[in-house]
Amino acid sequence: MEKWFVAAKKADFESWSEKFHISPVTARIIRNRDVVTKEGVQKYLYGTLADLYDPMLLKDMDKAVEVILNKIQEKKVIRIIGDYDVDGICSAHILTKGLRTIGAIVDTAIPHRIRDGYGLNEQLILEAHEAGVDTIITCDNGIAAAPQIAYAWRLGMTVVVTDHHEVPFKEENGVRTEILPPAAAVVDPKRSDCSYPYPGICGGMVAYKVICALYRKIKEQNPQMQTPQMQEVLEELLQFAAIATICDVMELLDENRIVVKEGLKRIRQNPVEGILALMEVNGIEPENINAYHVGFIIGPCMNATGRLDTALRALELLNAQKKQEALAIAGELKELNDSRKLMTQKGVDGAVKYVEEKGLLEEKVLVVYLPDCHESLAGIIAGRIREKYGKPVFVLTKGEEGVKGSGRSIESYHMYEAMVACQELFTKFGGHKMAAGLSMEEKNVELFAAKINETCTLTEDDFVSKVHIDVPMPLELADKKMAKELEVLEPFGVANPKPLFARKDVHFLSASKMGKTGLYAKFVICEEGSVCKEAVYFGEWSKFAAVVDEKYGDGAAEKLFVQKCNYELAVTYQIGVNSFRGKEEVQIVLQNFC
Repeated sequence: MEKWFVAAKKADFESWSEKFHISPVTARIIRNRDVVTKEGVQKYLYGTLADLYDPMLLKDMDKAVEVILNKIQEKKVIRIIGDYDVDGICSAHILTKGLRTIGAIVDTAIPHRIRDGYGLNEQLILEAHEAGVDTIITCDNGIAAAPQIAYAWRLGMTVVVTDHHEVPFKEENGVRTEILPPAAAVVDPKRSDCSYPYPGICGGMVAYKVICALYRKIKEQNPQMQTPQMQEVLEELLQFAAIATICDVMELLDENRIVVKEGLKRIRQNPVEGILALMEVNGIEPENINAYHVGFIIGPCMNATGRLDTALRALELLNAQKKQEALAIAGELKELNDSRKLMTQKGVDGAVKYVEEKGLLEEKVLVVYLPDCHESLAGIIAGRIREKYGKPVFVLTKGEEGVKGSGRSIESYHMYEAMVACQELFTKFGGHKMAAGLSMEEKNVELFAAKINETCTLTEDDFVSKVHIDVPMPLELADKKMAKELEVLEPFGVANPKPLFARKDVHFLSASKMGKTGLYAKFVICEEGSVCKEAVYFGEWSKFAAVVDEKYGDGAAEKLFVQKCNYELAVTYQIGVNSFRGKEEVQIVLQNFC
């Protein structure tokens, strides 16, 4: 079930068009991304690193910089503790490389997904203490580790937290109180007392901001510590801040948009050996890499090592200096990811069977227990099940120490806050609005499924899929010139999607199958009084067929393949430039039908 909405945000589109040399259509799309002023349009289109916010605006950044610089000067041993996903791996690499460049004695630990679970635990702290580590810096974790950090203090260690996840809280009589860990500094833009202008940054960006702040402080106060490498390293680390931002599914607006744009530019021009190797084994030309390649090809390969092996292997790839070493590790990661894909599909099939056999389709929140599924795949499977049913989903698996799980949410459901109401059932939990992780005893699985649904306030309207249309536009305007102009809107991603157009009364005349397996379709379509065009559809044929068959009778959709028809539908579509054998053509990609 879908509802189509046409954006109706107002602005002086003609004025924007004239000032920035763009069409009114492009100006309207930019306004739909919540850009309001001409200054905002300027930043959206032409923002540079100079437009990034001052890292010192992050609460406790001054404390973090002071502690870290003192530890470096005192020659104390520092350990970075990250996480096993792309954001955590990139964050750890950013901090380690950034600190090592200015003379820190620093090493890195990444928790093992199965043995350690997410984030800090007492064993990791004890291992650090026994290894002579004086200071722990967390990245992409730590905000929910108050007991563990208190343990580190008792051992005489210093802890600095850098994170971007929601701050744990308790609520009494309607008053919410945040529970901050007892660290020397807690740098997290989600803190309620943090006035950072754009809190929607990932762990890798927080780590990058820490290094930027450190380097600036050195330049201001300790010029003798400054090294000629510092600017060069900041340029290199920008690549990892961009990768982390894309792979952690952050909104590609404001400074996230600038960092991804600038990071991709550097990956195209001068990628580090590890990223270059990943592109090579996946057949990606560096000059063509975009946010899609990072999010759906490069990122999953980096993630696979943390899912099925140890994420330290991905960290080794990022540190690789020689091409052959990088290619060898990249090949391993690609093989792991190929294996992960097969395991994921098996898990998705099992989850669908569980939902339908258990009669869970009436539930507002789907809790799926797959005890035999590899726990590292729970999040991916949850995401696929959410896409299929349009509901918040938790996928739980049986680990060595009880049940572990991951959740993926829908826009109208704040998953982390919903979990707070069930926190007595968890041994550990954390996350944010759209995704979360948890651990619990097996006896609590059914209690959790019941309570998370009992406390759910979602209504039927919240489950209706919303299709947000940028501009109703005749197909005749969907030409190569328009498609090329829309490239100024890249990189596309969350909150900055590829523009979506709509048109009523489109006539479908015929269809042919395309793709190696014939899964996709190519149509000949036209509007009244205009020339025919080709359009492609990469979605599920059954969705298209359901609309056509309902309007024109059973089997009507299949007739498109064998005879000339004239089915009139409303459509949404995207446009782009398709390059094949040196020839560029506009491509109309159909998305929705009614």
